[in-house]
Amino acid sequence: MTVGSLLSVAAAGLIAGMALGLRRPRLWLGLTLVATAAGLAAALVVLLGGVPAWEWRGEFLIGGEKPHLLLDAISALFLALLSVLGGAGAAYSRDYWSDTDYPKSAGRGRLWWSALVLMMGLVLTSANGLHFLFGWELFTVAAYFLITLENRRRRVRSAGWLYLAASHVGTLCLFAFFALVAERTSGSWDLGPHLRAQAGLAPLFWLALVGFGVKAGMFPLHVWLPSAHANAPSHVSAMLSGMALKMGIYGLVRFSGWLPLPPQAGWVVIGLGAVGALFGIAFAFAQNDFKRLLAYCSVENIGVILVGLGGAMLAAAHGDIAWGRLALAGALLHIWNHGLFKALLFFGAGSVLHATGTREMSRLGGLWHRMPWTAGLFTLGAVAVSGLPPLNGFVSEWLVYLGLFEAGITHGPAAWAAMPVAIVLGMAGALALASFVKAGTLVFCGAPRTKRVAHAHEAGPWMLGPMLALAGACVTIGLAPAYLWPVVARVCATWNPAWAFTGPAPAPLATLGAVHVALAVLALAAAAGLWWRARANGLRHGLTWDCGYAAPTARMQYTGGSFAGIAAGWFGWLLQTEASLHRPRGLLPERAHRVERVPETVLERLIGPVAAGALRVSTAVRRLQHGRLQAYILYLVVGLAALGVLVFLEGTQ
Repeated sequence: MTVGSLLSVAAAGLIAGMALGLRRPRLWLGLTLVATAAGLAAALVVLLGGVPAWEWRGEFLIGGEKPHLLLDAISALFLALLSVLGGAGAAYSRDYWSDTDYPKSAGRGRLWWSALVLMMGLVLTSANGLHFLFGWELFTVAAYFLITLENRRRRVRSAGWLYLAASHVGTLCLFAFFALVAERTSGSWDLGPHLRAQAGLAPLFWLALVGFGVKAGMFPLHVWLPSAHANAPSHVSAMLSGMALKMGIYGLVRFSGWLPLPPQAGWVVIGLGAVGALFGIAFAFAQNDFKRLLAYCSVENIGVILVGLGGAMLAAAHGDIAWGRLALAGALLHIWNHGLFKALLFFGAGSVLHATGTREMSRLGGLWHRMPWTAGLFTLGAVAVSGLPPLNGFVSEWLVYLGLFEAGITHGPAAWAAMPVAIVLGMAGALALASFVKAGTLVFCGAPRTKRVAHAHEAGPWMLGPMLALAGACVTIGLAPAYLWPVVARVCATWNPAWAFTGPAPAPLATLGAVHVALAVLALAAAAGLWWRARANGLRHGLTWDCGYAAPTARMQYTGGSFAGIAAGWFGWLLQTEASLHRPRGLLPERAHRVERVPETVLERLIGPVAAGALRVSTAVRRLQHGRLQAYILYLVVGLAALGVLVFLEGTQ
């Protein structure tokens, strides 16, 4: 089948799924899997060089514009990830958000899931600014209804409205961006590489950076992200983190390749990426909510991607092809890697939530024995997200580091910034490892802290199957990264034709694959040896450390706050932790407690007060409109008098 036929099958399957999702869950799942498989096949045809690009122009009008669809290597990279996560999330939701458990919202969830995937696909293939905005707004609305599926809870509704408000701020910037692009190109909404020759479009990049940065969760525009990811159903959280954030990154990658860029663009993007990586993971480390920790970790990974993309912009501006290609390749590969392991982690968190009913890590514990498959797969995802070998997270981050190191060696204009940025990313990586050691030990190790946790059960095959598939993809990319180089090189060449590269993969990448295979073999051999020794000598279960207590309880374990206390203190100026303390009183105190809360600092300390001030001003101004004619005449007289004074002062100068 041709690329166009495959895309038609994908669109038809998703549209049919929207029509049948409310009442026919099995048929909907089948159609969704067929549609996402067709989308993946179309993307692979382009990525593997079957066709350089696929393009279609319609002869009819939609909104006064003829449709123009384009699937090149850049959009195919994102479409392939969308297809994988769209199919995996649909399969996962069969048990996680079933009609039995959620009879009122399961059907709506299927309908909006199909709409979300369809509209994301439209955005990725649209080469017309007006239709791009149509798809962008509709995908935003679909995501809102998915976030608020459980709309009886106030926190869920608040998270949805915050997401919608922030998204529309970004959409307003994008509307101005596309309108100005059209105005400066003779009224044409058509998009493509021809825009590179329009030097006057360069300042519009800042509008695109804000508009797409909001959707990407770029710090400090990430204010919607933690609450939306935490309160949405877990398969929706996986799609938001794995793909919806990447739609913002897609916009930045696409239009930084199609537009001329301001000279400062690379510096700003790489700076925002470094700051976001460090501050995002600092917030993640301080969280006690399982899914909120994963949400803030997404801010960190978006920062890593922006560092690579900003480095590529900087290299393109100064003609440094070698290190710029490495930085861009790392960013592009990390887009895929983050989508895979973050979806895996959110699926794991969803399995825990499904079995225990809580996201609070300090109320969990001891789940390794009760949910061994979930624990093992979550651990694999944690190793990947921490950037440790031999998994895929290390490969993409290592390419970004290589680009930064090469920039430092060249002694070019970017050399002075390359090493500090690399150090910041190293600090963020260390905090990421600490964050997931904390999450893994609190949730899966130790003793259960509640009765429901003690009776937790393993997830079913429809939930474990997608997790196994994503874990397999993480392992495959980690062990064979050189095989992906032709794909990544093709995307780099599409972004900047001057960076076309047809040679073999860089030698360090091939060597890395061999090292990862050796590490994997050694790890498996060590695990097999430990298992054989345990079977031969027998196992005894007991408390790891009771501090001398004769009758310890589950409460005598580390909590999230105690685990992260020291590191959280380093970033106390940023986190601004709030504590509620009830001290023990008397000789034999009956109760005492300490509750800590990490506020959304940017939202609650910066945006919130500004918004409250604007609301007070608007309320005061609204009181002036009371319907009294004599007051309106007075306003007019005062305005004319003020205008007369200004004219007089202007004339005396």
